[in-house]
Amino acid sequence: MKNKFSLLLILVMFALLQTAGYAQNKVVKGTITDAAGLPIPGANVLVKGTKQGTSTDFDGRYSISANPGQVLVFSSTGSKTVEKTVGTSSEINVKLVEEVSQLNEIVVVGYGTAKKSDVTGSVSSINAQQLMNRPVSSATEALQGKIAGVDITTNERPGSLGTVRIRGNRSLTASNDPLYVVDGVPLMSASAIETLNPRDIESMDILKDASATAIYGSRGANGVIIVTTKQGKAGRFTLNYAGTVTTSEIVDRSPSMSASDFITFRRWAAYNLDPTKYANPATPTLANDKLIFDSALDGQTSRDNVLKGWSSGTFDASKVTNTDWTDYVTQGGVSTEHVISASGGSEKVNTYGSVGYLDNQGTQKGQWYKRYTAKLTSNITPVDWFKMTASFNVSWSEQDYGMSTLSARSGTSPDAIYGSAKQIYNIAVPYDANGNLIINPGGESGVYTIMDEWNKSTQQSQTMRVLANFSANLDFGKMSKSLEGLTYKLNFGPDFRHWREGVYIDGTSSLKVNSNGSAGVNYARLQNRRDFSWTVDNIINYDRTFAAKHKVGVTLLQTASSWNIENSAMSANNIPKPSFLWNAMGSVDATNASNNARMSSGLTERAISSYMARANYGYDNRYLLTVSGRWDGVTQLSEGHKWDFFPSAALAWRINNEEFLKNVDWVKNLKLRLGVGTSGNSSVNPYGTLGNISQIFLPFNGMSNVIGFTTNEPYYTDSQAGMPNKSLGWEKTTQYNLGVDFSFLNNRISGTIDAYKSNTNDLLLRVDIPPVSGYPYIVSNIGETKNHGVEVTLNLIPIQTASGFTWETNLNGAWQKDQIVGLANGKQDMVGNSWFIGESIAVRYGYDTEGLWQNTPEDLAEMAKWNANGYKFTPGNVRPKDQNGDYRMDGTDRTVIGNSNPNWTMGWNNNFTYKGFDLGINLYGRTGYTASLGGEALTAHANQRETDYWTPDNTDAEFQKPILGQATSGSADPFSGLLGFQKASFVKIRNISLGYNLSKDVANKVGLANMKFYVQAVNPGSIYQSLDWYDFDTEKTYFNRSFVMGVEVGF
Repeated sequence: MKNKFSLLLILVMFALLQTAGYAQNKVVKGTITDAAGLPIPGANVLVKGTKQGTSTDFDGRYSISANPGQVLVFSSTGSKTVEKTVGTSSEINVKLVEEVSQLNEIVVVGYGTAKKSDVTGSVSSINAQQLMNRPVSSATEALQGKIAGVDITTNERPGSLGTVRIRGNRSLTASNDPLYVVDGVPLMSASAIETLNPRDIESMDILKDASATAIYGSRGANGVIIVTTKQGKAGRFTLNYAGTVTTSEIVDRSPSMSASDFITFRRWAAYNLDPTKYANPATPTLANDKLIFDSALDGQTSRDNVLKGWSSGTFDASKVTNTDWTDYVTQGGVSTEHVISASGGSEKVNTYGSVGYLDNQGTQKGQWYKRYTAKLTSNITPVDWFKMTASFNVSWSEQDYGMSTLSARSGTSPDAIYGSAKQIYNIAVPYDANGNLIINPGGESGVYTIMDEWNKSTQQSQTMRVLANFSANLDFGKMSKSLEGLTYKLNFGPDFRHWREGVYIDGTSSLKVNSNGSAGVNYARLQNRRDFSWTVDNIINYDRTFAAKHKVGVTLLQTASSWNIENSAMSANNIPKPSFLWNAMGSVDATNASNNARMSSGLTERAISSYMARANYGYDNRYLLTVSGRWDGVTQLSEGHKWDFFPSAALAWRINNEEFLKNVDWVKNLKLRLGVGTSGNSSVNPYGTLGNISQIFLPFNGMSNVIGFTTNEPYYTDSQAGMPNKSLGWEKTTQYNLGVDFSFLNNRISGTIDAYKSNTNDLLLRVDIPPVSGYPYIVSNIGETKNHGVEVTLNLIPIQTASGFTWETNLNGAWQKDQIVGLANGKQDMVGNSWFIGESIAVRYGYDTEGLWQNTPEDLAEMAKWNANGYKFTPGNVRPKDQNGDYRMDGTDRTVIGNSNPNWTMGWNNNFTYKGFDLGINLYGRTGYTASLGGEALTAHANQRETDYWTPDNTDAEFQKPILGQATSGSADPFSGLLGFQKASFVKIRNISLGYNLSKDVANKVGLANMKFYVQAVNPGSIYQSLDWYDFDTEKTYFNRSFVMGVEVGF
């Protein structure tokens, strides 16, 4: 009985203990969100010290059982881990912020991804958030000033590309453009990047050294820019809108001379031409002005305007009408952009889609650009070991240059309407007293009116681009444990582009109108080009870790690409139906020689086939090794030279994981990298190694056209092709890279330093050959160049307070120098191409200058020696530099004046945040190069920009004295162009933006997940310009200054 009572007592006590335990245990619920307040699906919640855990649902909600006092650990990929102690509350909501450390950041390295900490090559990245910190309309624009070693020049004409160079130039005649890869698909050209909506981009990874780029073989010699677009994500459906309105204006650093200044300028020009005939400008006369400003070609309207200044007997410039012709051709530019995107789905099926519209009305009349974009990406995972992805990027764009430049009488660039307006005198008027348009305002035969020109000539283009990607992924490790780490990916990427350009120049256009005002002969041209390419990749990856310390990765690749390009063009005069523009070619009588009807067509095909193997090995997260080899075969090179091998190898040492640094808390990351690799370049005419077949039209009696075919023999063709080269092979670049990555003080200080050296051999060089050969040139593997430089990137968080104020800054700078090592026939310079052994690839070559001749005894004595040899120098003329002391200027006096490529490029990007506010300031600069600005003719036969020119009272001037009509004058200054070479440097404030993020509570009250308002100024000013009258960024005297208002809304 006693035993039974004891057993019953034990059971009761045990039950009471269990009851007490259950009383302590509770259910904790909550929501996990990101920094923007959006729910995070799939986030992990774990009771610390146990195996008990759960994940959040589509709405970021979770539920877990835990005891008071236990610690919950909240984590999600890419975010900082947060720990919360369970207390009395049954609800714990957590906000996860992005992990500041970039060690676990995933970067795209070519046919795969890797943790940044495991990368052995030189790779720089920019993510979606960094892209949108400064909202832009093009992807390349967002990179300017952000990445060390990436130099981008801008083109501010709506819809137009700038140039991108990674670590300078290597090739003399082949392309120096980088390779662009979008979602694994190598693009035919850089133009496709501009058709992508920047808001659809998830990340851009820039591969710079050969150990990273060699994976792309023949296409990676100039660097690789890998663009990854946004993908669908599992989670609840989200809808986002982003919209901007931008206003722009032209800012001219050197506007045209006013009527008053031009009158003085032309008086000096006449006086300097013949001081015995024309009065000194200090004492002008009415009779003298009648002679100087005679303008019979415009009916004396400009002369009569000047003579109004004499109406009171003495000259008063304020009575002269001042016409600023640029006012007629400029307008306030307005650009609007709208983007709607949506994402969501389950783990099995998820999708991302967006539509975008951009309407950019330029600052010059008639210039506009419109772009429509659509993107759709779907991921389907029917089983955990198989995944399919389909992605489409579609764009349609239209562009108008505003003024056709074909057969242009003034100006040669698509923005010529502004430049043409600056050539017209401000003393000229657009209409005569009867209201008739003056064709040659100012009375100069080479200067034409620009009134209403944007409606009389047009140059419009349309581009449709479809870039797609289809992939299938197999994970064999999820089929069988024994195959863990083995995956296969099939990737197919088609790329289609159709481009059409139409040009129409009316007979009333200033480009065609007769001097008497009657309509000339109109002109139309239509061009079409259809590009289609495809790429197929078969990729096998094996990644496995053995014995916890040995990490092994192997990638095998077979890939093939093909390009097919068709083009056609037709043009004619005397279009019978001008209202049809270029769409009435069929009504032109092609048998009439005066109609000058022409047509042409062409087909270009090329292909590449490749095999690649790459192996990665890491030991104990300390020592990393990557080796790769790629075999490329291309169709455009000669038989026996089509295939070549491109190897690479790289080592990395993660010093911070060594025992002697493990306990050094302030060292977060310290990695040393060493790499070498070889890549190729085959950017030549696909048929350059063959005897081309030329299609020509042979007219008989003007009545019929008979198609004839000839080989490329100069006897039969107007445009001779080069001599076939049956041994043309690869241009190869071998690059060495030494780099260090570092992160200190809990990532408050981080960055990279890289030093590199590259050698390019067997240059694809176009060499002129003696005419006796029957050919003008041949493309051969001749010559060698080298390139070396240093890149530094420094990321700092100088201020981070408990109240929420943070200042993050990024400084990046790059120095590079290229040099020609060898040319044709060994060490022989090629003067005609400005190529010299030991000099830069892009030198400025010509006569140098020693400034201006002055009216001093020393200069007068020197001038006498020159003039004894037939020169006619006088004070105020340009003084050429005599290199050999013979007082003559000939070929022996030409020298290298400078380099057109900058030695230094730099960027400084700052971001300040406080609670909901953020302020961004971005600066960009280039220095250490020579710009060729063309000099100032100062003939006074076209209007002149505001110029500091020489006079007896202004001897310390920047430019020479003006001479009227110097082209035919015996007092001509033949060296005026030498002053166009100028040392160039600038640091520009590229962008200032101020934004405010609505708090989550306020946003939720109006039914939104998040909302941001922002304003920004684009090109608000410069810190430094080596010339105050020139903008070296746009390479013109003017640029666009813009102000943006934008909003981003999440639903």
